[in-house]
Amino acid sequence: MKITLKVLLVVAALLLVYMCYRSVMGPIEFDIEQKARETAIQHRLIDIRKAQIEYKNRHGVHAANFDELGKFLKEEKLPFVVKEGVLSDEQLESGLTEKKAVAIIERARKTGKNDEVIKNGLENFRRDTMWVLAKDTLFGANYNVDSLAFIPVAGVNTRFEMDTATLPSSSGYTVKVFECRVPYDSYLSDLNSQQLANLKDKMRKMKRYEGLKVGSVKEINNNAGNWE
Repeated sequence: MKITLKVLLVVAALLLVYMCYRSVMGPIEFDIEQKARETAIQHRLIDIRKAQIEYKNRHGVHAANFDELGKFLKEEKLPFVVKEGVLSDEQLESGLTEKKAVAIIERARKTGKNDEVIKNGLENFRRDTMWVLAKDTLFGANYNVDSLAFIPVAGVNTRFEMDTATLPSSSGYTVKVFECRVPYDSYLSDLNSQQLANLKDKMRKMKRYEGLKVGSVKEINNNAGNWE
C-alpha cells in the first residue's frame, strides 16, 4: 500500500508539474505561431493591396475578384521608367530639372543634334519608359500570381475573402473601396482552441474584426491593414 501510494503521489506531482508547464507555455506557443503565420499573411495582404491599387489606377475601379486581378497581373502592361544618371547640384542650381533634361534629350533624338545635350552635361542621363507586364513591374518576373488568392499557411488551402463597394465621403464625393480579409478560424483553428477562443472574445469586446484584413467596405480608411 505504501509503495502504491508513493507511486500515485509521484504521478500526481508529475501531472501537476506538467499542467503548470502547459498553463505557462500554452499561451506562449500559441502567440509565437500566431505571429509567424500572421507575418506571412500580412505580406500577402500587402501584395493584394498593391495589385488592387494599380488595378484601380488603370480601370477606375477595384477588381471584383481574384480572377480579374490575376488576369490583370498576367496580361496587362504598366509603364516602367528606366533611369540612368542623376542631375548634379550644379545642374540643379542652374535651373535644370529632370523634366527639362528629358525634353532636351527628346529634342536631340528628333533633330539628331546633340549640342544642347553636351552643353548641359546630359550625355549619361537617360529616362526611358518601357511597358512591362503588371506582375513583373509590381512583384518581379518569378512571382506566382496564382498563389495570391490563398493564405500562405502550410497545410491550409483557404482563399482570402474579397469585396468591393462605393462609399460617400465627408466632402460629398463617392469613393471606390475594397476589402480583403481572412478570419482567425481559417488559419488558427488547428492551434489551442482555448487560446483561439480567448483571442476572438478579446476582438469581439473591442468591436474589431476577428482576423486580418486590408481596406474596408464599411468605412474609407485608405486601404489600411487592421494591424497597421
